[in-house]
Amino acid sequence: MAGHLVLCSCAGSQTLDADGLSTATGRTCSRVHDALCLAAPDVVARAFADVDTIMACGQEAEALTALAQEVGAPVPRFTDIRDRAGWGGGDPMPKQAALLAEAALTPPEPRVLDVVSEGLCLIVGPADLALAAATRLQDALTVTVLLPEGSDAPQDRRFDAVSGRIRRASGALGGFEITLDALRQIDPSGTEITFGAPRDGAKSHCDVILDLTGGTPLFPAHHKRDGYLRPDPKNSLAVADAVLEASQMVGTFEKVLHVRTEPSLCAHSRAGITGCTNCLDLCPTGAILPDGDHVTIDPMACAGCGACSSVCPSGAVSYDAPPVEDIFRRIEVLARTFRKHGVTPTLLVHDDYGREMIALSARHGAGLPDHAVPLHLPAIAVFGHAEMMAALGAGFARVDILPSPQTERAPINGQIMLANALAGRNAVRLAEVADPDALEHATGEAFSPVDYDTILPLGTRRQVTRVAAATMHDDTPVLPLPKGAPYGAVIVDTDACTLCLSCVSLCPSGALMDNPDRPELRFQEDACLQCGLCASLCPETAITLQPQLNLSPDALSPRILNQEEPAECVECGKPFGVASTIERIAGMLADKHPMFGAEKARMIRMCDTCRVNAMAHSTNNPFQSKPRPKTRTSDDYLN
Repeated sequence: MAGHLVLCSCAGSQTLDADGLSTATGRTCSRVHDALCLAAPDVVARAFADVDTIMACGQEAEALTALAQEVGAPVPRFTDIRDRAGWGGGDPMPKQAALLAEAALTPPEPRVLDVVSEGLCLIVGPADLALAAATRLQDALTVTVLLPEGSDAPQDRRFDAVSGRIRRASGALGGFEITLDALRQIDPSGTEITFGAPRDGAKSHCDVILDLTGGTPLFPAHHKRDGYLRPDPKNSLAVADAVLEASQMVGTFEKVLHVRTEPSLCAHSRAGITGCTNCLDLCPTGAILPDGDHVTIDPMACAGCGACSSVCPSGAVSYDAPPVEDIFRRIEVLARTFRKHGVTPTLLVHDDYGREMIALSARHGAGLPDHAVPLHLPAIAVFGHAEMMAALGAGFARVDILPSPQTERAPINGQIMLANALAGRNAVRLAEVADPDALEHATGEAFSPVDYDTILPLGTRRQVTRVAAATMHDDTPVLPLPKGAPYGAVIVDTDACTLCLSCVSLCPSGALMDNPDRPELRFQEDACLQCGLCASLCPETAITLQPQLNLSPDALSPRILNQEEPAECVECGKPFGVASTIERIAGMLADKHPMFGAEKARMIRMCDTCRVNAMAHSTNNPFQSKPRPKTRTSDDYLN
């Protein structure tokens, strides 16, 4: 047995099978406590004696942690099985075991970036609100008030004040950059404090922005921008909360790096032609920007919604808090542990909003049904079609996505449409529920048990998607997919294609290939990202895209899309080009162009080496220079 499991019945309000949970999780179980959070310190110390302990209680985690530290006991990991699995009808043991097995997994440590805020605060808004806020903050922060144009200069010199308007703002907590127009600074000389002459294009920086204007926000998705506070100026309580929050934004903070990028895999553009723009189109904060052939992500502006990771076809952008490998592992453990008991589960994906909804449903209603297994993620948009297919392939009969009111629906709906097309049924749904009772009804709907072999979700997102789709469609070689899907074929019009191979040289994934020995255009469907670069770059517009997922083994090997006989040099016989192209050029130039008369038309059918030799030794060569003059010597003059 590995590790220890501490169980508590919460005053007898839930049923716990200690022996069954021990067998299912492979961990030794304590006796079932009645109310451990109210027990004596020595009881808690004995319960937490093991260094690898999981406490099956989430509500009192903070209090139990403090108590363990007080008595010098190891602090356990906590997981909530009470609200999520303890109060439903039927047999809760399979779901309890699955949730405890998931809790036993060691989560990866997130990557973080230190953000330093020195407390430079810019307050923007009408004079009465902005000056009042500045008065309250001037002892905690270094405050500058930006008043509207035409405002009178304040007489209070405890903080700085200017007037003007913001042209542009960028950055986040600890690094805002501001461009101001009509900037007028305080002129304290003379009998009265006034503003000086205006000037445009002034630049400055600050750590915190308190926006009390009530107008257009300075940033897209402004509520996700760290350090930018924008309360409703008509709500005095909201303004007071924002002032209090601003006063705490000084010091060093840890910013989680939510995504990881691999520029070499990015299919954004080649040769100045734009290809994939999926992440750029969906980023709500504007944190993603083009950077040559790839994109770059500003970690300070990134809010960690995860939409960019779910729609990236190549893996150039991947979520890292947690990484996709960790999500796959959690899905597999939940499904495998649950299915050991002969019951087919469904999966409910949620964030913090959903966690509260589940708790309310459990405490004031029937709670989640026994078959519904919750999976908590920091952002549900990261749960894309690959993760949905991994869940279905691992054995979940249905996947429900529970969004919060602030969740952007567009990226999730697109991923659900793609996942359902891959699954061949409406197996993934968006649970638009407004109250806990509706959640009970939505997750309790009937479903069909899984009738295919389950998979082990290992590998990249594309690999897992393919394996999951293959196990669901063992008799369907090709699945049609909606437009914009990251899987598909390239269709070439062979009559228009001249085998110039420009598509090959610029294909970001290597799906299009040539043959070094013959004029051939080859294609490996499994590698195609459907980025559209080949279609955009083709000079003959001979390429179209066909979104689909080819499950046959043929998709894993190159196949020929177009081929022709090579042209052979009339001098040396070496293949040097496409026969049809050479003949077409010869037909256009021979005896029709002054430089390609009867004698020189033959050069069109020569390789590069022979053509240079023929040009060098030809007569009436327009580029030929006059013969070099004979070198004169002393004998020439003496004779």
